[in-house]
Amino acid sequence: MKQFLAFVRKEFYHVLRDRRTLLILFGMPIAQILIFGFALTNEVKDSEILVVDYAKDNASQELLTKIGSSRYFNIRQAALSHKEILKTFQKGKIKAVVVFPANFNEDLLHHNKAQVQIITDASDVNTANMVTNYLSSIIMDYQNQVNQNLEIPYRITPEVRMLYNPQLKGAHGFVPGVMALVLLLVSVMMTAISIVREKETGTMEILLVSPFKPVLVIFAKAFPYLALSLVNVTAILLLSVFVLDLPVKGSVALLFAESTLFIITCLALGIFISIKTSSQQIAMLISLMGMLLPTMMFSGFLFPIENMPLPLQVISNIVPSKWFYIIVKSIMIKGLGLGALWKETLILFGMTVFLLLVSLKSFKIRLQ
Repeated sequence: MKQFLAFVRKEFYHVLRDRRTLLILFGMPIAQILIFGFALTNEVKDSEILVVDYAKDNASQELLTKIGSSRYFNIRQAALSHKEILKTFQKGKIKAVVVFPANFNEDLLHHNKAQVQIITDASDVNTANMVTNYLSSIIMDYQNQVNQNLEIPYRITPEVRMLYNPQLKGAHGFVPGVMALVLLLVSVMMTAISIVREKETGTMEILLVSPFKPVLVIFAKAFPYLALSLVNVTAILLLSVFVLDLPVKGSVALLFAESTLFIITCLALGIFISIKTSSQQIAMLISLMGMLLPTMMFSGFLFPIENMPLPLQVISNIVPSKWFYIIVKSIMIKGLGLGALWKETLILFGMTVFLLLVSLKSFKIRLQ
């Protein structure tokens, strides 16, 4: 028993002296609980909604005050036409528009009923449904509050309109997300593993002493995965259009161009990982786990980014799939062009240039 306790004490010493082990044992669970607790939520909080109040009477102002006092929405007020409302949705800054007709209070007083129009961005089906349900509940609460002292009750009916996806098909949300996820994982992981494999087998030395320039060796390793990833893009789009009945409303050429840019960004990330790692197992672990979780959590594919705390929203900006997800959804579902997506395109281009420069600077033409 004394020998057993001695070995146990020795193992405790080994664990407590190793900072990396302590980080895995205690740091990782704490970080995962905090990140998952704040990030993995589907509820709507502080969503931006636009209010178009043509009535500007006591009833509309009271209802607006009730909507604004909830923790779910941040209200912007503007007198816009319906064409301007559509342009506002295309910018992707708001989740819904609440429109009060000009005769809102008069309809309540004389007809005991009125309508409020709720327009939501249904390219994200789950968020659109939740926003609609929250607004309808607030309107119902206001109606019940007003009807307490009335002999003939008022009835306020929400007229709901879903933009971009009136049938509320789930494919509108998951196809752009799956597209970003598949391209990222395939491009990053396969590029990183293929280059590290050359290191492990010793053939990288032969490639480096060949007449071919070392930088071109790296690019030649990545080029096949660019072509194969474009085949993946084609397959996904064909399945989306002919099987899932999800037409591409925007330019197909622009979608392929943006996909090519995103694939090159992922290939640059794979090259960077391959240069910093020395084994296929490490490269696969970093590529798979290091890319899978950020893509699922911080791209906006599964969980609304605006509901996350500010630090996590900042972190999401360095995830390439977030910007590609916005681009694909805007082109396929909203039919937008490059004029509306120049910022996201420029960010992806900047990430690509940065990763390539850092990778080339870190690349050593001599193996230790």
